Amino acid sequence: MFSKRPPPEEERRVRANDREYNERFQYASNCIVTSKYNVLTFLPVNLFEQFQEVANTYFLFLLILQLIPQISSLPWFTTIVPLALVLSITAVKDATDDYFRHKSDNQVNNRQSQVLIPGSLQNEKWMNVRVGDIIKLENNQFVAADLLLLSSSEPHGLCYIETAELDGETNMKVRQSVPVTSALGDSNNLATFDGEVVCEPPNNKLDRFSGTLYWRDCKCVLTNQNMLLRGCVLRNTEACYGLVIFAGPDTKLMQNSGRTKFKRTSIDCLMNTLVLWIFCFLVCMGVILAVGNAVWEKEVGSLFQSYLPWDPPVDNFMFSAFLSFWSYIIILNTVVPISLYVSVEVIRLGHSYFINWDRQMFCSQCLTAAEARTTTLNEELGQVEYIFSDKTGTLTQNIMSFNKCSINGQVYGEITDPLEPKPKVELPKFLLTTFNPLADPEFCFYDAGLLESVKVGEPRTHDFFRLLSLCHTVMSEEKSEGELLYKAQSPDEGALVTAARNFGFVFRSRTPGTITVSELGRPVTYSLLAILDFNNIRKRMSVIVRDPQGRIRLYCKGADTLLMERLHAGSQDLMNVTSDHLNEFAGDGLRTLALASRELTEEQWEDWAESHRAADTAADLREERLAAAYEQIEQHMTLLGATAIEDKLQEGVPETIAILSLANIKIWVLTGDKQETAVNIGYSCKMLTDDMGEVFIVNGHTVQSVRQELRSVYLTLYFIVHACLTLWITAVFALVISGHSLAHALEADMEAELLMTACACKAVICCRVTPMQKALVVELIKKHKKAVTLAIGDGANDVSMIKSAHIGVGISGQEGIQAVLASDYSFAQFRFLQRLLLVHGRWSYLRMCRFLCYFFYKNFAFTMVHFWFGFFCGFSAQTVYDQYFITLYNILYTSLPVLAMGIFDQDVPDRRSLEYPKLYEPGQLNLLFNKREFFICISQGIYTSLVLFFVPYAVLSHASQDTAEPLADYQTFAVTTATALVIVVSVQIALDTGYWTIINHVFVWGSLGLFFSIMLAMHSQTLFSSSPNQFHFVGSAQSTLLQPVVWLTIALATVICIVPVLAFRFLKLDLKPQLSDTVRYTQLVRQKKRKAVCFRARGGSRRSGYAFAHQEGFGELITSGKNMRLSSLALASFASRHSSSWIDTLRKKKHSHAPTPPGAASGDSNKWIKLLAFSPTQAVPQLHWPCAALPYLDLLENTTRVALYICPPSLVIVQVFAVRAALGTCQSLRRNCIFANYFVLQQFYRCVRISIKLWK
Repeated sequence: MFSKRPPPEEERRVRANDREYNERFQYASNCIVTSKYNVLTFLPVNLFEQFQEVANTYFLFLLILQLIPQISSLPWFTTIVPLALVLSITAVKDATDDYFRHKSDNQVNNRQSQVLIPGSLQNEKWMNVRVGDIIKLENNQFVAADLLLLSSSEPHGLCYIETAELDGETNMKVRQSVPVTSALGDSNNLATFDGEVVCEPPNNKLDRFSGTLYWRDCKCVLTNQNMLLRGCVLRNTEACYGLVIFAGPDTKLMQNSGRTKFKRTSIDCLMNTLVLWIFCFLVCMGVILAVGNAVWEKEVGSLFQSYLPWDPPVDNFMFSAFLSFWSYIIILNTVVPISLYVSVEVIRLGHSYFINWDRQMFCSQCLTAAEARTTTLNEELGQVEYIFSDKTGTLTQNIMSFNKCSINGQVYGEITDPLEPKPKVELPKFLLTTFNPLADPEFCFYDAGLLESVKVGEPRTHDFFRLLSLCHTVMSEEKSEGELLYKAQSPDEGALVTAARNFGFVFRSRTPGTITVSELGRPVTYSLLAILDFNNIRKRMSVIVRDPQGRIRLYCKGADTLLMERLHAGSQDLMNVTSDHLNEFAGDGLRTLALASRELTEEQWEDWAESHRAADTAADLREERLAAAYEQIEQHMTLLGATAIEDKLQEGVPETIAILSLANIKIWVLTGDKQETAVNIGYSCKMLTDDMGEVFIVNGHTVQSVRQELRSVYLTLYFIVHACLTLWITAVFALVISGHSLAHALEADMEAELLMTACACKAVICCRVTPMQKALVVELIKKHKKAVTLAIGDGANDVSMIKSAHIGVGISGQEGIQAVLASDYSFAQFRFLQRLLLVHGRWSYLRMCRFLCYFFYKNFAFTMVHFWFGFFCGFSAQTVYDQYFITLYNILYTSLPVLAMGIFDQDVPDRRSLEYPKLYEPGQLNLLFNKREFFICISQGIYTSLVLFFVPYAVLSHASQDTAEPLADYQTFAVTTATALVIVVSVQIALDTGYWTIINHVFVWGSLGLFFSIMLAMHSQTLFSSSPNQFHFVGSAQSTLLQPVVWLTIALATVICIVPVLAFRFLKLDLKPQLSDTVRYTQLVRQKKRKAVCFRARGGSRRSGYAFAHQEGFGELITSGKNMRLSSLALASFASRHSSSWIDTLRKKKHSHAPTPPGAASGDSNKWIKLLAFSPTQAVPQLHWPCAALPYLDLLENTTRVALYICPPSLVIVQVFAVRAALGTCQSLRRNCIFANYFVLQQFYRCVRISIKLWK
């Protein structure tokens, strides 16, 4: 492990069958080592890592101080026992993790492989394979290293691989050897092979490889299509041979398994700051007591020098104070929590298991459970403000179905009622006869006109489906005659090839140079001249083929925005019609592609092939030159049509987004789809609604146009929001921005304007964005907003976004597992996100905050007693407690109850957390644990220490035993104070625990019982007899606890400590209750009411349904965001008083600037005043309104008063009926606070519109 690492490579040279030559370069062996330790290095390396933690180093320093007799007044074990416990727990955890790494490494390294060692194949372990060796692979074997494919048992040097371990994709991919080596089919020929490969150095790019093979005066360009990467599995190929290029840690698989970016929660950062503050506070206390020691020794201690001299090293009061400072640092060290970090990790581990075990986040369709892939971010799940989501496969199912198409300006695809069953049987039943026996029976698209067009031989229709059957990278597997199985790299390609198959153009098979298609039952083989592959920049794919008649054609499919720019000028009319069709398809939420073709002459093909060959063999800038060559040939194409594929929403997506929006979480969708498709999906999943004030679209192509559009949107938002605030109306907005506009907006001089505009909107949709732009958008929010971000996606293009966000969530969908491997949490459906955040995230944040508050409280209550005692012991650094009590306080007496609270506690059940999303907001605002809460809990701890010291001191100093002997001795005082401390902190955690389990009861009361048992044992005669120097308090506990005055003192101290806490909490609950308090109270009242209903039902009495609804309505009050201490009547009257001022102002303006309303005499003012006093909450008094609707009813009430004022008396009845309709809607929907708010607001807007219309 300490060997010198070789210098970084600039290029790699590998010679086949020549180990001596290759060993000169010191290439890595094929042995994989992912473990960190071995038997010899575990102890020193692990201890070195642990002492890099500041807390552990601090306590090691204290231990060293305790070994100095002149400083320490505590034995060494009071520090070494807790420190050793913490180090041991961490070491055991690290050793267990490393054991499994060793086990995995051994399993992989000992796999067998056939290696060609001089002239013959021999079995070798993977760890013994070297760079330059030639390996034979057989079907279904794993690839041992990164190999250059030399030959294969398949024709043309082909082989098929599965790359599930690399990218999660289970479809087969094809690889091909270079022509000069494909003929070396057996080991005898390969034994004489001595070719040399010059290639790029090791890197982590899975989809790229660049190199050159030199052999027998031949120079062959090598690409990724010639490579078999470690981790792949050979499929459907009898055998193949490969040359090892990269081995062990240099393989691309291992290069991609490096450490991910370490993510730290905001609570972690705050804890580090607070521990630093506590340490500074400890130093201040040490300085105060040291100064006190100097003053005492100078003024008082000097009087006792004759019979109580200083210890030999001390010769003056200043040196005594110096030693006293370090002594008090040792005594008061417990104020810095040594076990805090270990306890936090244990709690987080428990929370992670709860996520893994949650049956409600288990997907029964794919048998996938939720998984917490990290244990460090659980409480961060309760503080998320921004969610960045992919669309395809995340919000949608990523199961594609061919829905519509446009061919030569004609739209095909029958419009059917979505509630009616689709004609799944009609198409296969017809096509499986003589027309197309190879049709897929599961295909459900049907259009009689399109089928007729195929049968009559329409040329454009045939070209359309011929393109779909040729322009792809799908692999075909024919299990039996006529039974085809397509394996596509994306669901889109599979759907398109299947559509061509069902309309008579059946893709049958392919070789590296040919594609075989069955066209209307006639087999046709095309020569494949070139594949211009798809990537995220080109966003299109092309193939160049030669048909049996010798004609050369280019077929291209891709994004319409890029394809339309490359069409022939004569296609303008067709392009306009097809563009309209594309917009219609996108408006229906369909995924669209444009299709085009071009006929090439032999001269054009030969010229382009030469330029393509030069770009392909270029030593530098190969990718850029290839892109330029592709751009050259993909011009002057003829438009054939367009396709539209449906990708349905996942189950529960609209409801999840609605609930998360109510939790004040902003959702941004970042997708590569068209703008129209993205907007339509936004409406489908309720991100965008018709009630939004405006949906702004930014679609500029230049820097100036994007800047102008952003400023225009922001100014519009500013004026609308201020106008709504004036009228007490709330309005929400959405922003849609395209990828080319986003590229300009993300520039440094414009990102502030983008941020202001986007953050003012409730929903943001970014369309046509690249994976890098997704990550940049997330980084923008992280950089400028103090908010927790979460990114969720399912594909490899989402990995950068997932890694950039505070929390990354991967969905195990149709696009492999790369997103899952890069994520912190994973599950199968987007709808599980609401439970992950609103239940597990909120609970984790709540538990961690309560744990930290109590942890700091109990440590300060314990430690500060020593500080007060210092003023009464001449600042001599003596301790109050027994040394064993000091050692066991944080290990046994108080550790388990706080762990139980941190793991199991909850304020409301999970169902209530989902019913009331507003409960999530305290985490976003960081209300439960912050610097203010920290100072409150340590203030309570200091207050408790004052009581625990001075109450026993005051009582025992004048108390006496039954025998008239005084109780004012040191040991009695120590036992009394320690007992009172344990009882007080136990009662306090009992008050702090909101959810009791059997484990909580065992830990809380068991710890209390354990304290008494250990204390009585420590003070027993047996232990004193065995070691009198260690157990000084013999008999103290027994004699002290038998005194009634001691128990009265303990009870008095407990009451004085606890009663103020209870009083404060009751007052807070009554005057300023939290949302969770109201939910718990509502739940309690509901339970009592149900019992009362059941009891009365037995007696035969009847209850009013409205009375029962009133109780339901009280439970929904919390979604209004109002102060929960106001009753509904008080709230209504408050709103009336508050609103009178602007109504009176409006009345005065009306009288002074406008004529009297028609039909109203001037003497009718009293009548109008009575009408203005109309209140909707009083109009139908027998109804019991859902309190969640009260704020909107107040708005409705005020608007009604104005409407009654500005309308003629003859039309007043219209307004009354409108109000009654609104109130009726509230009553009918009283059980659902979310929809009650929505419909009441709708009625409010309707009332406003009626008022304006009637006034006009």
